[in-house]
Amino acid sequence: MSESILVSVIVNNYNYDRFLVQAVDSALNQTYPNIEVIVVDDGSTDKSREIIAGYGDRIIPILQPNGKQASAFNSGFARCKGEIVLFLDSDDYLLPHAVDRIVSVWKPNFSKVHYRLTVVDATGQSLGYSFPQGNVPLATGEAWRMLLQGGGYVSTPTSGNALSRSAMAKVFPISDDYKLTADDYLSTLIPFHGEVAAIEEPLGAYRVHDSNQWALTTVTGDRFHRFVKHDLQNFALLTQKAQELGYDIPIDLEQRSIGRLWSRIISLRLAPLKHPVPEDRPQVLVYSGIRCLWKYSQFSWIKRIFYSAWFIWVGFVPLPLAEPAISWLYAPQQRPKLVSWTVNKFRTLVS
Repeated sequence: MSESILVSVIVNNYNYDRFLVQAVDSALNQTYPNIEVIVVDDGSTDKSREIIAGYGDRIIPILQPNGKQASAFNSGFARCKGEIVLFLDSDDYLLPHAVDRIVSVWKPNFSKVHYRLTVVDATGQSLGYSFPQGNVPLATGEAWRMLLQGGGYVSTPTSGNALSRSAMAKVFPISDDYKLTADDYLSTLIPFHGEVAAIEEPLGAYRVHDSNQWALTTVTGDRFHRFVKHDLQNFALLTQKAQELGYDIPIDLEQRSIGRLWSRIISLRLAPLKHPVPEDRPQVLVYSGIRCLWKYSQFSWIKRIFYSAWFIWVGFVPLPLAEPAISWLYAPQQRPKLVSWTVNKFRTLVS
């Protein structure tokens, strides 16, 4: 491991004063010594800026009007100097050895290293699982091939990624079209500029709470409408990138991502009148989901049976009966203890 590598940790904050200290402290208290900590406050109206001022010259503050996620990312990247860059959401935090572990595996040809995150509640208590859920390994190698063949790859949210500065320079600045989805803009484009490496242990915490726009504390139609719109935007971005590079993509690429199909059928069932894809029908999404599971997924045959039954159940039973199955899939913290025990036993059997 070379401690000559400068690592930039960019904490992105908007009105999270109740979490901000833990996020900033987790960056400052890393066991790896060669770190700069930049805190971008995106127009907070709470006590965030008072907290930031209290750190003095231990951090590099950037105080700007509210411009959303892409603007905060652009400002942080323009100011940082690190060869490796971590964007840390201010409601998340890093474990003390996180940067040490990242630097220990880092190679010059990497576009990023991603790692698991322990999922915690608003108070920082573990909810008993990590992100991503289950035993499927994080993607490694040429993840761009996975994107072009399956429409996605197994990865982690913003705080679970360490990015190459040289790769980032090729995709920055981020357009305002992605002002709310800058993290997925990077997740889609960065793998085209180097190999992806994975650390299969939690190096940080992903916090689930009521104010988090993506984490599910409750399952609602509005949340899944946003997920679907977000997926459509990502697919358009991927298609554009493939065309720029002269790559062919499969005609059914959009139907090869099980995550997209999960979101689509849930969005349609929970609030069909607001569903972003008006031509969608439950029976078609059920067929597409089962086809994806058996033709393209890497799940074991037992999981394929389980998830096929899930699609049929969610697609066709009355909504009050479908809603518990939706919650059990997307919001594990809401599972009754018996269901959680059964799911954990099931995972043990198929792992």
